[in-house]
Amino acid sequence: MELFYVSLLSLFVVLVSLALHLVFFKNKSGGGGRAAPLPPGKTGWPVLGESLEFLSTGWKGHPEKFIFDRITKYSSTVFRTHLLGEKAAVFCGAGGNKFLFSNENKLVQAWWPSSVDKVFPSSNQTSSKEEAIKMRKMLPNFFKPEALQRYVGIMDHIARRHFADGWENKSEVVVFPLAKNYTFWLACRLFVSVEDPHLVDEFAEPFNLLASGLISIPVDLPGTPFNKAIKASNFIRKKLVTIIKQRKVDLAEGKASPTQDILSHMLLTCDESGKFMHELDIADKILGLLIGGHDTASSACAFIVKYLSELPEIYDGVYKEQMEIAKSKKEGELLNWDDIQKMKYSWNVACEVLRLAPPLQGAFREALSDFMYNGFSIPKGWKIYWSANSTHINPECFPDPKKFDPSRFDGSGPAPYTFVPFGGGPRMCPGKEYARLEILVFMHHLVKRFKFEMMIPDEKIVVNPMPIPAKGLPVRLFPHTA
Repeated sequence: MELFYVSLLSLFVVLVSLALHLVFFKNKSGGGGRAAPLPPGKTGWPVLGESLEFLSTGWKGHPEKFIFDRITKYSSTVFRTHLLGEKAAVFCGAGGNKFLFSNENKLVQAWWPSSVDKVFPSSNQTSSKEEAIKMRKMLPNFFKPEALQRYVGIMDHIARRHFADGWENKSEVVVFPLAKNYTFWLACRLFVSVEDPHLVDEFAEPFNLLASGLISIPVDLPGTPFNKAIKASNFIRKKLVTIIKQRKVDLAEGKASPTQDILSHMLLTCDESGKFMHELDIADKILGLLIGGHDTASSACAFIVKYLSELPEIYDGVYKEQMEIAKSKKEGELLNWDDIQKMKYSWNVACEVLRLAPPLQGAFREALSDFMYNGFSIPKGWKIYWSANSTHINPECFPDPKKFDPSRFDGSGPAPYTFVPFGGGPRMCPGKEYARLEILVFMHHLVKRFKFEMMIPDEKIVVNPMPIPAKGLPVRLFPHTA
């Protein structure tokens, strides 16, 4: 009798579960149609999901392995996974890029882990996402062509000082720290008019701690990278507030120009309601700009040195182009906008470096509503990741993808949505042209002064989250003789 009741109870539970499933199934399918399946894939370990594998392939220098292994396994250009504590779908290929970039703020929106808000706290109690939207509305004035033209001479001036201090009269240098110094110096000068190398150096170490902590496990305990990043962020913000207060005084006394940099613009620009930004609010935004304005470009500059060292024929092409420009200049004359436009081959080389070692490996979006993609259902709230490597080293997009070939960028260049080192759509990096200038000015001064060779020919590359030479890329310098 007891067995009978147990069986009856089990049958009742099964029937209720089936009924609830049918009701849910009917509602999801809009009244009788078959519900679309989720993308193929697996969610991995509880809580961790597949985060460790996702990150570890980068630490081993092959971030594309996580993507291509699953494309092959599931025979699909979209698969599901579980990353950074979130249910996620990974969109691959040019089609995935086009869909996401074309549906920004319609079906998807930008997403960052909540830990980012702890490192980049907003004085307005708004999220990093909201602050980024405000920042994007403000930046175009500083990255439009007429503004960029003014930056070339300043970049050239800083580059001359950088190479004189860090490279000349040395037989060996470690490239990556020098590249970070160069791009950070430029960002400090152009965003907040800080040019004194000692003050730049005072900022540099806290910024390195901040950058390292952003990509660490978000455990806020003394001594952890995440804790150090939060402390570094607070230190930098206090320093920036001091600079902002002084700038207010200088503007009032006519010692500073309203158009000299982004800081002046922020202090003198009001929002739609006529309110001006508070000092801490400005410090928040400048902090984010200084991070974004130098970190990715420094990686690109380092890898340009790597590839030029490994490929003498490519170096020769860049050297020939840059020396033609150098010979056209008078003694001490700075580079200008017209000179930059002549650096076509050099920029093709830089683009090929950005294809093979993209500083931005990919980015996350969040689904704003349920939607369909390639026959699969993407639920509202899911996180969506796109990967630059899913096209950059895909033979369908770039034949013989591992070959270094700058001619891929001749004429109209690669097919749309295949070359995405700066993202795409409304969220394409607003500083793309700024990055082009600082990279080309770096290349000009590099090859004009030196040939070089890598001291560790097979140096390991670590992606965490940007590609970085594991030992910093030490090279031996051979100055050109006059």
